[in-house]
Amino acid sequence: MTHRIGVVGAGRVGAVLAAALEAAGHTVVAAAGESDASRFRIADLLPGVGHAKPTDVARSCDLLLLTVPDDMLENVVTVLSDSGAIRPGQYVVHTSGRHGLAVLEPARRVGARVVAMHPAMTFTGTALDLDRLPGCVFGLTAGSAERAFAEGLVADLGGRPMWVPEEMRTLYHAGLAHGANHLVTLVTQAMELLAAAGADDPAGTLRPLLTAALDNALEHGDAALTGPIVRGDVNTVRAHLAEITANAPHTMPSYVALARDTLDRVVTDGRVLPIRAATIRRVIDDAERTAQLQAARRR
Repeated sequence: MTHRIGVVGAGRVGAVLAAALEAAGHTVVAAAGESDASRFRIADLLPGVGHAKPTDVARSCDLLLLTVPDDMLENVVTVLSDSGAIRPGQYVVHTSGRHGLAVLEPARRVGARVVAMHPAMTFTGTALDLDRLPGCVFGLTAGSAERAFAEGLVADLGGRPMWVPEEMRTLYHAGLAHGANHLVTLVTQAMELLAAAGADDPAGTLRPLLTAALDNALEHGDAALTGPIVRGDVNTVRAHLAEITANAPHTMPSYVALARDTLDRVVTDGRVLPIRAATIRRVIDDAERTAQLQAARRR
């Protein structure tokens, strides 16, 4: 079954999903986006699709995609429902990872059929994303009457469904954010350290190493851990911390936090003896205190 689709929030996710659904045979009839970037995405990814107010978009479609930021979603649903723009029998689908069906309650009360459908993918908001959707997992939450529809929508996008209980939506999203968003911060900091060490291509230096590390971690979990902490190399850890303190102190908090957690993991699995771990922990604690004192002096 094909649908007339309206998109409210033509950001990086909304415009791409709408374009993918249009390629699968659905018709995108209208889109709403406030920023210049959103208007550009509509023109680029959805040529010929009219830009309209959110209420007009909702009235024009039988499948409404709400792809607005998490903190705006409740207000958008409430306004559209109270204004009569959302109607009985209409499908209303949001793409928030954190939220489930509760945030769509105003739409459900007026008779809409509601679904939470979150793509576990990072988006650029360009046509590049269309090739990344096949095989992408979508975190779904829906009532029994909407399950088949939700699975069909994901199939049209080339994705794979993962059913997430309503009460687990936030934890599900936290896992994705911690793995992906914080990974970007970590990799960026690693590139900054390499640049400070004189690397002329930090990204190229890291790419083979990080690709192998990510593949190994996804395949083997903690068993993939390597490096000075796993080996119990106290002096190497001490030297790392001294150089970071001197040259890139803004990376110290994340290095220390991850070093401690790595240490806990390899003590638990027996690769580092507790007495050795205690020495490493003292080195980490001392370096952290030194960095904090230096930061306080700079203020």
